Formats: sequence, C-alpha cells, structure tokens
Amino acid sequence: MAADTTDLDNLRVRAEHWLADDPDPAGRDELRAVLDGLPGTATELADRFAGPLTFGTAGLRGPLRAGPNGMNLAVVTQAAAGLVGWLAAQGGEGPLVIGYDARHGSRAFAERTAQVATGAGRPALLLPRPLPTPVLAFAVRQLGAVAGVMVTASHNPPQDNGYKVYLGAQLGGELGGGAQIVPPADAGIEAAIRAVGPLTQVPLGPAGQVLGDDLAAAYVDRAAAVVDPAGPRDLRVAYTPLHGVGAAVLTAAFARAGFGVPGVVPEQAEPDPAFPTVAFPNPEEPGAVDLLVALAQQTGADLAIANDPDADRCAVAVPDGGTWRMLRGDEVGALLADHLMRRGVTGLYATTIVSSTLLRAMAAARGLPYDETLTGFKWIVRAGAGREPLVYGYEEALGYCVAPGHVRDKDGITAALAVAELAAGLKAEGRTLTDRLDELAAEFGVHHTEQLSVRVDDLRVIADSMARVRAATPTTLLGQPVTEASDLLPEADVVILRTDTARVVIRPSGTEPKLKAYLEVVAPVAGGDVPAARQRARAAVTELRTEIAAALGL
Repeated sequence: MAADTTDLDNLRVRAEHWLADDPDPAGRDELRAVLDGLPGTATELADRFAGPLTFGTAGLRGPLRAGPNGMNLAVVTQAAAGLVGWLAAQGGEGPLVIGYDARHGSRAFAERTAQVATGAGRPALLLPRPLPTPVLAFAVRQLGAVAGVMVTASHNPPQDNGYKVYLGAQLGGELGGGAQIVPPADAGIEAAIRAVGPLTQVPLGPAGQVLGDDLAAAYVDRAAAVVDPAGPRDLRVAYTPLHGVGAAVLTAAFARAGFGVPGVVPEQAEPDPAFPTVAFPNPEEPGAVDLLVALAQQTGADLAIANDPDADRCAVAVPDGGTWRMLRGDEVGALLADHLMRRGVTGLYATTIVSSTLLRAMAAARGLPYDETLTGFKWIVRAGAGREPLVYGYEEALGYCVAPGHVRDKDGITAALAVAELAAGLKAEGRTLTDRLDELAAEFGVHHTEQLSVRVDDLRVIADSMARVRAATPTTLLGQPVTEASDLLPEADVVILRTDTARVVIRPSGTEPKLKAYLEVVAPVAGGDVPAARQRARAAVTELRTEIAAALGL
C-alpha cells in the first residue's frame, strides 16, 4: 500500500507541474477534474502520464486529452517549438506551411504551430481552411517551404488527432522534398522536442499569413492535368468524403478535368469531427461505405469512390453481378499501374513489402524498373534511391501516388481521377474494371491478397505473437515447404515467409494497436478459366489464414 501511495503522490506532483505549465485553460480544467477525482481516477491519471507521445516518422498521433500522453495545446506547443528549433539548427531557411483537417482541435493546433514559428522569427503560412493532406504536401513544394505540418489523424477514431511533418527540398533532398520525414530527422526532432523548456517561456508571435484560395486552385489545376484531356468522360460516379475534407477539392478536380461532378453522399458530404454515420472513419472498415454503395445503386453509377477523412487514401467499389464490391487496395494498385504502363509512362514503379507481388511481375514482363520498400509512403517516394525517376507508387492500404511530380505522398484526389479515367476508357469500349482485372489474372495468374488483422487493448499481445512466430517459425504453409523466412529486425519489426505459391508478411501496425499478417496466394489460370483460379486462390488464403493465426497464437 505504501508503494501505491508513493506512486500516486508522484503522479499528483507530475500532474501539478503539468498544470502550472499548460497554456490551455480548458486543458487545465480537464486535468484538475481528474486530480479532484483521486483516488478513484488513479488509473486514468496514470494513463495520461504514461507518455509522452513519441514523435516518430508518422509524427504524433493520440487521443484528445490533457496530459503528456495525449494531443492537446501543450503537447502541440512543445512539438512546434522542437520542430522550429530543429529546423533552425539544421540551417533550414524559408517559411513553415501549415495545414489542418476538420477534426476537433485541428485549427487551434495549426494556429498555435504558426504562433510558435513566428515567435521564433520564422514566417508561417497557414492554409485558408480545412483541406486534404495532399494539398499540404503539394504546398510544401509549390511554396518552397522549409517544412510543412499537417494537423490530422487521418482515418483514426473521432477522439484522436495527430501531427505530421513534411520537409522541403533544402533539408529533405531531391527525393524527400515535399515528403514525410524519415530517420534520422524523426529522432532529431524528437530530441529537440524533449529539450524544450517551460512552455510559459516559448515565445508566441502572430498566427502567420493565411493563404488565399489560389493555393488550392493551383492544386486542383495540377491534379486535373494528371489525366489525358482528350480521353473519354462518359462516367457516372458516386462519392463520399466520409465526413472529411475531401469533397470540395475532389469535385472541383473532377469538374476541372472535364468529368461530370460526382454525386456525393448527402449525409457524409460536410466535414463533421464526430463522424456520426460510421463506426470507424476508414473506408476499409466494415459498413463504412454502406451509404456510398446505396447512393451508387440509386443513381445507376458506374463507379463508387471514397476518400478517408483527410483524402490521402482512395477506396473504389464497382458493380459486380448485381451487387457492389469493394476492390482491394492491391487490385486498384495493379489497375492504376497497368493503366499508366499502357499510356506509355516509363520510369520506376514501386510498392511495399506488404503489397501484392503482382506489380513486380507486371514490371518484369514489361521491362520496367521496379522497387520494393518498407511500408509507408515516406519510403515509397524514395524508392530506388533516385537511380530511376519514380512514376508510380502504391501501398495496399488504399494509398496511391500517380503523379510524384505533383505530390510526393499518397493522394486520394489524383488517384480518384486516374481510376475514373481508366473506368471511362473501358466503358467506351464496353468493358469494366473487373474485365481488366480478369485480363491481368489471365496473363499473370490470380494474386489473391487478404489480411489477418487483430486489434488489441494490450500491446503485449502483439509483442508476444511476434516473439512466438520468431521462436517457432513455420517450416511449411499450405503443405508446401517454406522457401524463405526473413526477419527484418532491427531495421523493422517484420517477419516474411514464402513458399512457391504463397507469401506472408507479419508486422505490427505503425499507427494503430493492431497486429497484421498480409496473406497472398498466386494461382495460375488454366485454360483461361479465371473464375476457377480465383476460387482456388480464395480457398487457399482461407486455409493460410488459419495456419498463420495458429502460428501467432491468436
């Protein structure tokens, strides 16, 4: 009991110190209420001070709450001060450009970041309203900024927010200019954040220069230029931004490119940080696109498209045998790559170790350079180390970069335009996206991919499962010998298993409390019978899922 009392006393002292330095009256009131509830609130208080949130290559992301283990004005002030200090220490010159989505707290966090920058003598440029993450990534390059900050939690739950950092060309280099940070920048910024003194001593200046609408208009113009202006445009599209910030920019880009304006799900058209119509604001989650599919059916749409809330991801659904089917990220990834290849776009095609191996096969057959990276667009845009110019990159989690010269990150707006261009061209020939997928399967075999994804409350479950599969690595899968078992530690917490017809990649999620196993089976097509090959591949992946779950102890 004495030890428990001592721990509680230490927590109380830490909380009082935090209160004395917290610049946000609402945050102070929130934390004071937790303190006043002791000892009954001891568990909650301990969780709030279990942090701090660590700044990594994905920046910061966490629940909106007072204390060091949450997203709040104090944590953002410290992060901004550390970032600005690090930029100065690297000799970085030029403005900091800042964007934000429509989540709770996003605008206040963006404005505070601008105040910290100007307080340190650095110009700050603030996007004029909540806008998609790709617009911020575009702005870093367009405006010659030293760096960019995007306040967003992407497709996380409503109670979360986050803070992503992009570097300009001066500090990010040719490949990393306008891209998310990679090591060692993340560790340097984290160290600078921890070195920030009392927040009451961080100088604050004005809230920077609010940019005009010409920046977003320039993004739309460049996005529309991704597609062939002379291509077919007869296409009816249903669309949802999932209560996020994508609708205005996407519909403007479609109109600018000459497409009919997509029909937008009315219940999800306007930004709403509560995300009231979805259990989880991620188009990959079950039920998230039900309203989109309903609209597509009602309007006789040829294609249905969803962005995630910050519009850097793109989900696609298509009519399929009287119903609608969501395409997997790997399917859209292959379709877009094939589309660009058929258009004669030469250069490097890249994806990640967890994506399908179909892109590798396509690039090899067509004599095009290919590279495979760790997960994340921060790595994809640096693929090939610059030996060949990157022309296309994708990751299976619905992220696509169809125009690296426009945005060096995943971009759900330009991806949607490219999918629409492909669908319209096929429609003009009396064919569909599923027809093209069948053509690719006939040529390269059915590459069927699925995920085994387990969300946990206790991160030790993930650590235990990774340790288990390393200690007792399967020697056979689907009755075939494992021909390769790779452990990417210490570079990455990833285990890869391969047989002649299957591949499994196991890793913890980098942004959510999930353990993921990426499953792929390749089934050759015999006698042109694609449906039979698909059926064999699906059955094999189901069996593979069971084997991997057992190997992980799940």
